[in-house]
Amino acid sequence: MKLTDFDYQLPKELIAQFPLKERCSSRLLVLDRKSGQISHKNFSNILEYFHPGDSLILNDTKVIPARIFGKRKTGAKVEILLLERKDSNTFRCLIKPSRIKLGEEIALDSGTVSARVLSKEKDKNLISFGGEKDINTFIKKDGSMPLPAYIKRQAQDFDRVTYQTVYAKHDGAIAAPTAGLHFTHDLLGQIKKSGINVEFLTLHVGLGTFKPIKSDDVVGHKMEEEEFVLSKEVAGLINKTKEQGKRVFAVGTTTTRVLEAVGQNGELSTKQGKTDLFIYPGFNFKIVDCLLTNFHLPKSTLFLLVCAFAGRDLILKAYEEAIRGKYRFYSYGDAMLIV
Repeated sequence: MKLTDFDYQLPKELIAQFPLKERCSSRLLVLDRKSGQISHKNFSNILEYFHPGDSLILNDTKVIPARIFGKRKTGAKVEILLLERKDSNTFRCLIKPSRIKLGEEIALDSGTVSARVLSKEKDKNLISFGGEKDINTFIKKDGSMPLPAYIKRQAQDFDRVTYQTVYAKHDGAIAAPTAGLHFTHDLLGQIKKSGINVEFLTLHVGLGTFKPIKSDDVVGHKMEEEEFVLSKEVAGLINKTKEQGKRVFAVGTTTTRVLEAVGQNGELSTKQGKTDLFIYPGFNFKIVDCLLTNFHLPKSTLFLLVCAFAGRDLILKAYEEAIRGKYRFYSYGDAMLIV
């Protein structure tokens, strides 16, 4: 299965650089897997696609302001992306520029905190913070929201709100589960009143979700592990939904990966751990019936997941339609519902 089979051309002007003023004012492309029909809706029309007794499952991870800026002794700028906490003051991270030396100290922009490079190995650099006891407070105050590279601007104060779902609860993600950015508290309330179960799991979106596929044969790609939590109550609710012949709507690829990683025997149980599940065409979905997602980068693990769910040819057809219709793409872009 060649990586080039999952490519498409996107005009740069369709990559959303800013969020819309109203979360649920985005557009919604609806793709019916059985008929191949494509419909164009507003996101608020998603209510039309639920039936009483269906379950809507969302990822309540919270994005931390994980991008830290500083300077070397030479005055050269340094950017640090925190990936994983190892202990109270030590983090696994990415560092730019990569020529930073082992043992080098970086003066961070706050002026009171510094970071020392403890080890260097591609995306497994370790740094240790010094200068303040409460590093969490420093990160939340002085860190910047880690917007993806295709957003060609610096993160601004409003991104702390808009690049976060309204139901974000558990700190730990370095990227937003973007399919959930379209929901408001009011819309979720309307969904519940319609007899739909609305529940949450947690997967901390990390480097694994965005790590590029470098092998020509996609099967050779290895996902990096990401932490997740699926509670007993939510697992039981989803099992009941399936038993009653109702549908499970997964909000986003991260939610999908948790449900399918835990439920490959066709039934869910409570679980907390890490998953490196890589979903590509040929995968047998056991839990997820409908998928709400944004539009994804070509040749990415996310794009392969939606191709696995709806079929490569149908997804490429839908993307072509979205491009013709000038939908907004990627993190701050419009949404797609696959039923």
